[in-house]
Amino acid sequence: MIVTLNKSVDKSSFLSHNKLEKPVIAIFCIFLMVGGFLFSRALLSIGMVLFGINSLWNIPPSRWLDHKWWLTGVGWVLIYALTGFWSTDKETWSVMLQMKLPVLLLPLSFSFLPRFTARQLQVITIGLGFMLFGGACYSLSFLLGNMQHYVQEYNVSHMIPTPVYRDYICFSSSIAIYIVWSVYFWPQLIGRGIKWLQGFLTVFLVLYLHVLAAKSGLIELYLFIVFLGVYNCFTRKSATGLLIIISFPVLLLLGIRYIPTLRERYKHVTYSWYIFKAGDKTGKLGDLSRLISYDIAFKLIAEHPIMGVGTGDMLDAMKVGYAKWYPDVKDDTNKLIPHNQFLTVALGCGIPAMVLFAVWVFMPLSRLRKNRASFFFFMVWFLLLFQLMIEPFLEGQFGIFVYLFFLLLFRHVLPPAEEKNKINPVSQPAIGTL
Repeated sequence: MIVTLNKSVDKSSFLSHNKLEKPVIAIFCIFLMVGGFLFSRALLSIGMVLFGINSLWNIPPSRWLDHKWWLTGVGWVLIYALTGFWSTDKETWSVMLQMKLPVLLLPLSFSFLPRFTARQLQVITIGLGFMLFGGACYSLSFLLGNMQHYVQEYNVSHMIPTPVYRDYICFSSSIAIYIVWSVYFWPQLIGRGIKWLQGFLTVFLVLYLHVLAAKSGLIELYLFIVFLGVYNCFTRKSATGLLIIISFPVLLLLGIRYIPTLRERYKHVTYSWYIFKAGDKTGKLGDLSRLISYDIAFKLIAEHPIMGVGTGDMLDAMKVGYAKWYPDVKDDTNKLIPHNQFLTVALGCGIPAMVLFAVWVFMPLSRLRKNRASFFFFMVWFLLLFQLMIEPFLEGQFGIFVYLFFLLLFRHVLPPAEEKNKINPVSQPAIGTL
């Protein structure tokens, strides 16, 4: 009996220790993933695998089937896999499929990860802030080293170099969403010095977004400012919300006047609008080539509504469409897959797959409640939805990481359904569910 009792105690102690250590290991994996996101594809992949192993350790696979959102993701990724049977370019199909593997891993991993404590979330907040700060400083070093050259490059829509292998869209989007997180987590910060530090990091990143002048990141930032102002007007019924909304045009006008890269970017956007109204169809300007890709995608989807053209053959099909409907687009670099994730899924896999994908995108909203945390989660979801509408955001390693990581991190701090009336979910020890 004594031996049996000791074994029972040891097992209980092990489980308690395991639950305690998982979040700590997860924090290390998060920093590894974000560091890889900034500077190393291999480290990003390694970090995601380690994060998954840590979270799913000792979790029986039978419990995975309880998570409907994960199962829906498995469904549309499986359809991606099935298109290999009618894709001619097997190599491209394989690459496209591999990009979707985080959909099978990260949602499930966050589901079984014990909730972070407030102090652990503070470590994540400050750590991510410093990593993005370092990435922004790296980017600014190029501008400061040759100001005149890079300002002139903005005339032809060439941005200053950024981390993430110069993927300024993903980098600027990650900064904009981190700013949302920073505002959300501000009341939870412990210590005046920590708040000053976090305030500095946030303001610096806001200014950097204006210097980088990537439209996607700036639009996300300003959408958040407007929504935050409206939210404060309705919840606090004070002048704070109105002041936040007014800051949007003031901040933008000051940026255009005093930040040369943003000023040149504004001129380029204005010129693109002028060319669009003139009926240009060469696809040489980024915004116009995006619109052309939409038109071609709609026509191709109408020809292949059920099964699509195959995920391996999307670009080849689009090139045929360019030759047929937009022969003035001569340069292959201006021939794109549709810059909209929903159209991309429909083009490659068919309309039924797109419907399933849309269900997957909207399912996380089922956890929204009437509390502050839900507002910020909705903002992150909405900003990421914006990216899906203007980019094939989930067709690359970095886009799919940004989408899943920030969405799942915010969702992880939401109270479980049975705790929906609790205002502060951060310190709850319960395991989050999806």
